Order: sequence, then structure tokens, then C-alpha cells
Amino acid sequence: MSRIAAPITLSPEERATLETWAQSRTAAVRLAQRARMILLAADGMQSQAIARQMGIARPTVQLWRERFLARRKEGLQKDAPRPGRIPRITERKVRKIVAATIQTKPPNATQWSTRTMAKAQGVSEATVRRIWQLHQLKPHLTKSFKVSRDINFVAKLHEIVGLYLNPPDHSLVLSVDEKSQIQALDRTQPGLPMKKGRCGTMTHDYKRNGTTPLFAALNMLTGKVIGDCMPRHRHQEFIRFLKKIDAETPQHVALHLIVDNYGTHKHPRVNQWLRRHPRVHLHFTPTSSSWLNMVERWFRELTVKRIRRGSFQSVPELITAIDDYLNGHNQQPRAFVWTATAESILAKINKSKEALDALH
Repeated sequence: MSRIAAPITLSPEERATLETWAQSRTAAVRLAQRARMILLAADGMQSQAIARQMGIARPTVQLWRERFLARRKEGLQKDAPRPGRIPRITERKVRKIVAATIQTKPPNATQWSTRTMAKAQGVSEATVRRIWQLHQLKPHLTKSFKVSRDINFVAKLHEIVGLYLNPPDHSLVLSVDEKSQIQALDRTQPGLPMKKGRCGTMTHDYKRNGTTPLFAALNMLTGKVIGDCMPRHRHQEFIRFLKKIDAETPQHVALHLIVDNYGTHKHPRVNQWLRRHPRVHLHFTPTSSSWLNMVERWFRELTVKRIRRGSFQSVPELITAIDDYLNGHNQQPRAFVWTATAESILAKINKSKEALDALH
């Protein structure tokens, strides 16, 4: 006894839509084919006859008749979700690879590579790479850190962050530091310029032509920088730079200078100069906390944009390049805005200490 397919009855709106799909030259071919199947079925034609007329298999016609009866027009527009290929790598194996990556090291090496892990686990390199990407594992990368051991860290942190977020009235906050030993490096051979399809080139080796320290003070209000390259990095040069800051800032405001713990900043002669200039106040960052000094951010801009890929045949040429960059920056200064509160910083540091203590 042959099976009789369930009849299909179309509303006027459904018939109009299906006829549009069946006759459309822009709709997908499979959608037009499915629409013609349903129109023929609605006219009373059985699945076997529809299959012969359209040159397709009867199970295909039956499939889309049932899909239409279940979901109407929407059932024709999308294919049913498929279960997909059964994964060859089990979840247990994935967990084993992740655990080995995090908790172990290969013999005679400091970290796993995709090849060594694949060999150790008996899987393909592509499988290891896919699992690492899925779990965001990067054994070849590390980040450096240093937790300050300053016993007055919390007090100094609140002091420095307070100057950034809530500076005293009638005062200027200046982030001050020295970028020491800036090298005048000259490449041993001329490089090739950049062109389409090829980046610029430069030799990996270089010739040293001397060094210069750069003293810089970043105005936290305007973003302007007071800078001076000097031959040496001693307390004498620091006092000279303090005099430059004193001369180039308004005399009616107090100056709050954020500096690190380098010995020249605490020299007795520096302290004598500060006593003679009571409007200048030094605020020391905690030890091992250079990230609290915002002028370091400007030093990075200088290094990346002007020094790292430069070629300098002498120290005077290097100083000229630094001065040109400094002048260009001050013509269109951009303030570096500090946003982190002391409480949020302490929360992150405490969380890091807990993680380190758990490992040791």
C-alpha cells in the first residue's frame, strides 16, 4: 500500500509569495525549486509525480513538503541545522593538552611549541594550534613585571595619583625624568626605501657615535615638554635643569615635580637649591614604579617616532633631531590624561600578589 502525502493548502498570501520565488531570476535556485515543489503539491500533485516532472528524487520532495507543513514559508528559506562531523579529538584529550601546556615544560626547553606538543600528545600540529587559539594560550610570550617593595608604597601612590587627579590650586604639576644614554647610532650600510610590495630595510648592525642624556619635564595640564640634552647625568645637570624649569614656568604658581628615586634627585646640593626656591616641591615615586611617572609615556613617543629608526653620525646630530621633535611636539601639544584611581591600582596589585603567593 503506497503512502499518501498530506495535502497542502495555501493562503492567497502564501501562494503569491511562492509564485514570486518560483519565477524570480534573482532568488537562489534552491529556493525557487522548493517553491515550485510546494505549488505543485498544493495543486494536488503527489510527490512521485512532482519528482518525475522536476527531475529530482522523491525523498527530496517529501522532505520539503513536510518542512513546509511544519514551518510554512520560513521552512523553505533555510536548510535544517546539521549535526556536523564528529570531532576526532575528544574533550578529554583537549583538556589534557591544555593542562600540559599550562603546568609542564618540555625536556631541554623553557616552553612548548606546537611541534613539540603535537609530538608529545600524538596529535597533529594544526590540532595543537587550534586548541591553543581556542583557549588563548601563547607559550612563546611572556610579560615582565616588578612588584614594588617600598614600605611607603601606599602613601606615595596616593600622593602621586592625587597630584594627577586633583592637583593643588595655583600650582603646576610636572612629570620629570631623565632618559639616559640615548645612543647616536649610525647604520653600517644605507638601507633601501619602502615601495609597493616591500617594506623599507636597514642593517641590523650599527656604529656607536656617543650618547646624550635627555632631561624632560611634562606639563600635566597642557602637555608641553621642557627638555634639555646635557653631556652628563649628575646632580649638577639636574640643578641646571631645575633652573630651566624655574625660568620657563610662571613665577606666581607653585611647582610640584614628580621624580623617581635616582640618587641625583636627593643630593645635598639639590636639597640646598630647593630650600632657596620654596615654590618647587619634589614628590618621589615608589621604588620600581616608573610607570607612575607620566613623562615615561612621552619618552616612548620620542623613541618610537624619532630615535629607534633614525641614523645619526654624531651626538650633535642626535641632539638636533631630539630638539626638532621637542619643538614640533610643543607646537601642537597633547596632554596625557591619568584616569586610574589609587584604589583601583591597589586592587590590581593586591590581586597580583595573591596570585604570586599562591604559586610560591
